[in-house]
Amino acid sequence: MMRLSLAAALLFAPAVAAAQPAIDSHVHLWDGEKSIAAYEAQVKGAGLTVGAFGGMWFGGPDNQALAGNPDSIRAHNDALLALAKKHPNMVPIATVHPYDGQAALDELQRVAGLGIGLLKIHPHTQKFDPADARVLALVRRAGELGITVVMDNANIVPGGDSEKLFNLALAAPKTKFVFAHMGGLNFRFWNILKMARTAEGLFGDNIYFDISAMATLAADSPIEEEFIWTMRNVGIDHILLGSDYPQFSLAQTLDALERLDLTPEEKAKIRQGNAARLFGIKP
Repeated sequence: MMRLSLAAALLFAPAVAAAQPAIDSHVHLWDGEKSIAAYEAQVKGAGLTVGAFGGMWFGGPDNQALAGNPDSIRAHNDALLALAKKHPNMVPIATVHPYDGQAALDELQRVAGLGIGLLKIHPHTQKFDPADARVLALVRRAGELGITVVMDNANIVPGGDSEKLFNLALAAPKTKFVFAHMGGLNFRFWNILKMARTAEGLFGDNIYFDISAMATLAADSPIEEEFIWTMRNVGIDHILLGSDYPQFSLAQTLDALERLDLTPEEKAKIRQGNAARLFGIKP
């Protein structure tokens, strides 16, 4: 009887874990309200519960967040805020373009005043260099305003971007960063944080990651053991769950998280605890 009970517990463990609320920090709303409806229907259809999700508007086939369009960016940020008012579990993630200079800083100030606490900028799709001085000025100002900066870190730009992002975060120590995809297939670089945090005056504790897309790739793969080693070296407390919807579903992501050889306590932190703490969300 004990063996049967244990087998049943193991069989239903993933389902029980999946039923626990999650915070999805990485959701693309390319079609506004339609995207939210499709995302929520997908989540409900999978029998999942989302305590909150971070919604960003730009990217995809109709990218309107390029430099030289500050009025369009402002209008899209306003539309995002309107959606957040209609959907209380949505955490709005605004954007600006660093190369818009003062206009970008003004828009950052404006959205901060409207209650937005997250900014997403994307070196690849927005076509900017993370090492540009205008990027540093923007992220430093974000830190002063209490805004967390989310940046793509899939290493799909020529030469990669992890090294530049590492130095950007060190140059803006009062700003919190979330690097999406944790370096992509170049995730090994981020083990440098374990060493950096031992250096006097050089910490990197303002660096967080989401494991959107990468979790689904790493689970049950030849790289899983090293991926988990990297997660623990950067700090489980610094890792967030993200689906990267619509490219991946929350169900895929949670299934992958459950298959990673992490402890239940580690999975709980990644599923919602870390994001709740970082973003000020009540779990």
